[in-house]
Parts: sequence; structure tokens; C-alpha cells
Amino acid sequence: MRSNRIRTTVLAATALLAALSLTACNGDDGSTSDNGKAGASAPAADSAGKQDQSAAPEKDGTDATDADATTGGSGTTKNTAPPADSDGKNTGGSTNKPGNTSNGKDATCTGDNTKVTVTKVSRPVNHLLLTVTNAGSQLCNAYYAPKLRFDDAQAVFPILDDSQPQAVVTLDPGQSAYASIGLTGEPGSGPAPRKGTHLQVNFAGKNPGSTSGTAAELSLPANTSWDDNGFVTYWQTEMADALQY
Repeated sequence: MRSNRIRTTVLAATALLAALSLTACNGDDGSTSDNGKAGASAPAADSAGKQDQSAAPEKDGTDATDADATTGGSGTTKNTAPPADSDGKNTGGSTNKPGNTSNGKDATCTGDNTKVTVTKVSRPVNHLLLTVTNAGSQLCNAYYAPKLRFDDAQAVFPILDDSQPQAVVTLDPGQSAYASIGLTGEPGSGPAPRKGTHLQVNFAGKNPGSTSGTAAELSLPANTSWDDNGFVTYWQTEMADALQY
């Protein structure tokens, strides 16, 4: 009897241990499954995180592009700022010379906008030098040759055609042009020279044969004599060019 009780107790203990062992196994399986699910969901979370990060750079990239465009536009504005011709490029060049008229046209040099002088020179002999200086505030053109009248002479003094320059002489304010006056012709080739005291200088207009503006009235140097065979040159830009005739 006692032997049966012991066997029964052993069997019961064995059964209890088996049951406890089975319960422990079931609990381990469940933890593993939960961790597996968590593992499955974790990569998804990581994946979502990666997608969010990839989206972020795109957004950041777009913002950076916009910023660059703004900076570039600003840089372009600086680079293309005022052409040389709109900054005051525009105040020191030939188109902005003092004396340019508002309509871009040049005036004609006359007794009204110039200062005219006449002086005796040592070479060539029997010559005077006529100098016209732009006293105005704009460019003026000294067309052709001066038209001279000595004292009460009726005819204009002869003009030397061979002295005609290649272009019209244009004077900036303060600049001068020159013409030489050969007072007499070859000795014995005409009437005796006459002493002169006064010289009237008329200015040619743009059209050939025309006269423009007011004449300049000058006193001749002492002991000036002239005859009808003398001449006056065209206006020249250089004194030497005028005195070579």
C-alpha cells in the first residue's frame, strides 16, 4: 500500500513538472512572436523614417535652389548694373563734350560766339594771322574761309582755294582756328598797296556762298598795307598750316 502511494506521488509530481514545463515553453513562444512582430514593424518604421528623410532633402534642395536663384538674380542685377553708357558713361565722352546742344547740332562760328584777333607775323613776310576762338558754350563750325573787307573796300578779299582743308573745322569751347592773310601780291603786279586801319571779318554759313551771324570788326596792326592781289586762306586747325601759304 505504501509502495502504491509513493508511486502515485511520484507520478503526480512528474505530471506537475511536465505541466509546468509546457507552460514555460508556451510563454517563450509568445515572447518570440511578439518580438518578431515588433521586428517586422520596426523595419517598417525605419523604412518610413528613411522615406521621410529622403523627402526632407528634396524639400531642402528646392529651398536651396530658390535661394540660389534669388542670389543669382541679385548678382545678375549687380553685374548688369548701369551700362557704361547710363552712369554719368555717359558724361565724359565725345557725346558729352561741353557745348553740345540739346538737339545734337553744332552752331556756326560767327562774331556772336567767337573772339577774333589779327596779328602781324615775321614769317612769311607781308602776312597777318587771323585767329578765331570759340567763346561760346557749345561746339561751333568754322565753315570755309573768312570773308574780309579792308576799310571801305567794296569787294571781298580774294580767297586762296588751294588752302581748302579736307574737313570742316569744328571748335570746342575755348579752341581756336587760324587763317593767314597774304597782304600783297607780287610787286608791280597791280595797284600800289594801300594803308589799312580797319578789317571786317564775316563768317561763312554752312551753304556755299552764304554769310552767317554778326561780323567781327578789328583794328589792323600799325603800318599794315594791302592790295587787291592779296589773299586769305581757309580756316585751319593748326597755325602752321595757315602760315605755310
